Amino acid sequence: MRILIVRLSALGDVVMAGGLPAALRARHPDAHIAWLVQEGFEALPAANPAVDEVIVWPRRRWQALWRERRYGALWRAVRGFLKALRGRRFELAIDAQGLLKSALWARLSGATERLGVDPSEGSRWLMTRVLRTPSDKTFAAEYNHLAAALGLPPPRPQLPLTDAGRRAAHSLLTDAGVTGAYAALAPFTTRPQKHWPEAAWQALAKRLRGEFGVTPVLLGGPTDRPAAGRIAGDGAAVDLAGRTDIPTAAALVAGARVVIGVDTGLTHMGVAAGVPTLALFGSTCPYLAAPGRPLAVLYRGLPCAPCKRSPSCAGAHPCLGGIGVDEVLRAIPSEPLPN
Repeated sequence: MRILIVRLSALGDVVMAGGLPAALRARHPDAHIAWLVQEGFEALPAANPAVDEVIVWPRRRWQALWRERRYGALWRAVRGFLKALRGRRFELAIDAQGLLKSALWARLSGATERLGVDPSEGSRWLMTRVLRTPSDKTFAAEYNHLAAALGLPPPRPQLPLTDAGRRAAHSLLTDAGVTGAYAALAPFTTRPQKHWPEAAWQALAKRLRGEFGVTPVLLGGPTDRPAAGRIAGDGAAVDLAGRTDIPTAAALVAGARVVIGVDTGLTHMGVAAGVPTLALFGSTCPYLAAPGRPLAVLYRGLPCAPCKRSPSCAGAHPCLGGIGVDEVLRAIPSEPLPN
């Protein structure tokens, strides 16, 4: 059997979908399992031992050709990609994203059976079978739902690591003078309404170091560096924001004593890796529990939440701003911090 998983982005969702290939492998041990992913997110599928092939959609390259008005080159690139995709003769395509673009790729794959969870943007018409979004708030619920519909065993969350990522993580920690236990802090997302205040992060970092002897390590992307610099400030934390690729960040998360973060891919990595994780949710709430995993969630559940991309609080963000440092320290699961 030839199976295509379509989960193009984003990092956190790619993390949460990571258990699906192994569940497919358990049910179809001889299957060829491929994952179609957008460039920039291919590292985790490529490290997943249950994935035979990663197909990278070169979206940025196609966009560049369009901007440069190189329409002939763009047409040739698209035609060649589609020909190669259809030439793989997939029998089952799983749209694990539920958007029009992901459903379109499932359809263009040529797979005779196409399964998706509650497709949006009119994409249900591109599926041969549609599932409703599950109502439970457990980690990776939609992927568990997909697995059940396919008669698969329940997917086990996993965070695949690479040797290169481990080496790079060790080098960064050594260079920063981190030799003992550390806490991975993930304060950053692309939406300000999902942020805990910078002053709170700095206060938390100081208390982790001063009261518990745990080194706070800030993780994030290149665009997060100014905010990370402000939080790290006068040595409150080790600032590694913008200095890691995905495999290195995964190794840093997996090696942490605890992960504390907002609704972002790095926090979801902590849950997948089985590291004690505290998630701070406000304008979004992707899950409240992860059975068998040391997870705690702080979520106010205000009447205006979840507001997702349309906050009504004029930038006040009381859903997260009202969470105090003492509350965070009390909520850390499994008492991973030394006394």
